[in-house]
Amino acid sequence: MEAVRGGRRSAAAAASAGPGACGCQGSRSCLLCEEAAPPPQKRENFVYCPLTGLAVGEEQSEFANWAFPFPGIFLLEDFISLEEESKMVELMDQNAWKLSQSGRRKQDYGPKVNFKKHKLKVAGFSGLPKFSRDFVTRMKNHSTLAGFSPVEQCNLDYDPKRGSAIDPHWDDWWLWGERLVSLNLLSSTVLSMSCDSEGNLQLFPAFLSKKEQMHGSGSPAVPQSHHQPTSFMPTKRLENTVEWGTDYSSSTKLVPPKDITVAVHLPRRSLVVLYGPARYVWKHAIYRNRITSRRICVTFRELSEEFSHGGEQAEVGRKLLDIALTFQGTPV
Repeated sequence: MEAVRGGRRSAAAAASAGPGACGCQGSRSCLLCEEAAPPPQKRENFVYCPLTGLAVGEEQSEFANWAFPFPGIFLLEDFISLEEESKMVELMDQNAWKLSQSGRRKQDYGPKVNFKKHKLKVAGFSGLPKFSRDFVTRMKNHSTLAGFSPVEQCNLDYDPKRGSAIDPHWDDWWLWGERLVSLNLLSSTVLSMSCDSEGNLQLFPAFLSKKEQMHGSGSPAVPQSHHQPTSFMPTKRLENTVEWGTDYSSSTKLVPPKDITVAVHLPRRSLVVLYGPARYVWKHAIYRNRITSRRICVTFRELSEEFSHGGEQAEVGRKLLDIALTFQGTPV
């Protein structure tokens, strides 16, 4: 049988590695089913700075000393403690992990959905897990997540031995609402943002408020809470923090969005929210080279307008929420 795109072996060849060797289908692949190295992965040439809301050009790239506003990201460090993280992972590992695409494993607490046919089943859904109740309550203390009521929780297990990754994509828009909330556990990683839109993106000259340089191998310090500022000019200096600004009065540079990839550094135990342009314009990915040890991503999703109050399927949405927020769920 002919191998599919990306160097992945045929289904028959993958099956010969043993039952359930991997969960890849189509063009997806992992280290367990590849017989050839995958094509080189796209390298990020901008780094997101949580303090200012700017994407800043990598020092070693052609975009060094350039920046542009990157709205739609809320990043919160140390959302949970080490003890809470350890307990959460312990409880997850008491349940079975199912094989998923691209070398990942998953546990899903949500309704069964056929996204292509726009159909879902309420039956069989028992709610979010009990151990998430306190964390969901804690999220709502931040204005970006005011009124956030998750109807689904998906736990994804990444392991470098399996070549775990996720290709650039948008999460579904039919069922899931604007805010995507993810808790990053066990190890740090990088969320890679890319855009296929036509037209041009306007860059501005960037400057540092301190005589420091920000390198792609590290992440700038992040304050305990961050709200998108109305202006991206730094207003104060924080100790041990790299602060970037842009000079809007100088000449600008227009570049196609497809030439830009933004690295969003996610520290261990951090919470990240994608909304607005970061949700609907930019695709997000986790590349294989960004997984260096076991990582668990816990993603919470809310309902879209169609399933919310006043929407065409508001009654279905109400039933799903009533079940989800009992916090008595088991993986489906």
